[in-house]
Amino acid sequence: MSMSTTTSADATMPDEIASAVVLPESYVNEKETTYPAFTWLRENNPLGVARVEGFDPLWIVTKYADIQKVEVDNESFGVGDHNPILTSQAGDAFFRSLSPEGKVRNMDVVVYMDPPEHAAIRKIFNPWFRPGNVKRFEDQLRVLAKKEVARMLDYDGECDFMADIASWFALRSIVTLFGAPMEDEQIFMDLSKAFFGGSDPEEKREDVAADDPAAAAQQWAATVADFNEYFNRKRSERRGQAGEDLLTIIANAEVNGEPISDGYANGQYIAMVTAGHDTTSATASSTIMMMAEQPELLTRCAADTSLAPKLVEEGVRWASPVKHFMRTALRDTELRGRTIAEGERLMMCFPSGNRDAEAITNPDVFDIDRTPNRHLGFGHGAHMCIGQRIARSELQIFWEELLPKLKSVELAGEPKYLQTNFVGGLKNLPIRFKKA
Repeated sequence: MSMSTTTSADATMPDEIASAVVLPESYVNEKETTYPAFTWLRENNPLGVARVEGFDPLWIVTKYADIQKVEVDNESFGVGDHNPILTSQAGDAFFRSLSPEGKVRNMDVVVYMDPPEHAAIRKIFNPWFRPGNVKRFEDQLRVLAKKEVARMLDYDGECDFMADIASWFALRSIVTLFGAPMEDEQIFMDLSKAFFGGSDPEEKREDVAADDPAAAAQQWAATVADFNEYFNRKRSERRGQAGEDLLTIIANAEVNGEPISDGYANGQYIAMVTAGHDTTSATASSTIMMMAEQPELLTRCAADTSLAPKLVEEGVRWASPVKHFMRTALRDTELRGRTIAEGERLMMCFPSGNRDAEAITNPDVFDIDRTPNRHLGFGHGAHMCIGQRIARSELQIFWEELLPKLKSVELAGEPKYLQTNFVGGLKNLPIRFKKA
């Protein structure tokens, strides 16, 4: 049945389902809240409309094939003049108040861009992320992984795997690849947590009023400003220098024949630090939690480290640390038999696509033998994650170094999730382990 607007009754989903998908607080209990809601939508209303107080009406895209179609049809769907990250109406109003032109865009990073701007910026960094270049950093990552594994084993059988180990390994990997001073790692950690933690009461900045309807957006903007201050200094230090690290390469890049602007440079810096840190650590923690639930998985992977790449792929699918990206209809178009009007917004739900039984066999089973494993954990189309090879390399090397040294792992407390509907996952994972 076709429809002309997002307010038509036949597309609107039940309020409790809409809240489970849209609200950040729903994601602290994904097993009992968000994933059941996604399942219901795929079976009953796979392209429906969520109407949640304080948010724009949203088309919720839950099917694997539909997410792929939205991602590749750049003539029909794009960022447009809207926010590619779901924010409340109050949050978007706050972002517009910061712009002389009243624009919601608050960072010059590729996720905010449509062609041709997107391609012009992305091609600057594509060579650095090619397989041959990434491979050159594997020795550095392995040295780092060995150190982090040794540090974990020093905990003498019990630790918070996410807070104590995974988050620091992922962060130190990023600091290494950036060529930043390791003594700045706490700055990276604090800002990264604040960047994605604006909707989590435990991650609030002291300079942001928690009860303000636009608090999450205010925290985002304040954290971006702090990142900009840091990277402005570093870029000034690296400008005119030769180097293979990301800080130096970006500092000396050109866009359309001109030196890269402050906004473009800082936007890419921030995206690489934050996304590269949180997604990798969330995936690692989710994978270890599955090993606690399936002891035979640890036994098998510890005995055969050649399984590490498969473990990485299934871990990314299972964790789906990027929960969504938004798109806007750039023209009237149809999707799944429904008419999407120009200007209407769509929320692509990657965790739902990664559990779609029409695309992935037995999606609710963690299965490292899944072949092929065409998950959406790194996105799809032009906006597919540019850092996916680095993420795969980090995780593979980490598992190769850690798993042979573990005999067993079990939960030692209640896992805790970040309150976010954008990027995140476990923020605390108490475990008890025995050394091999």
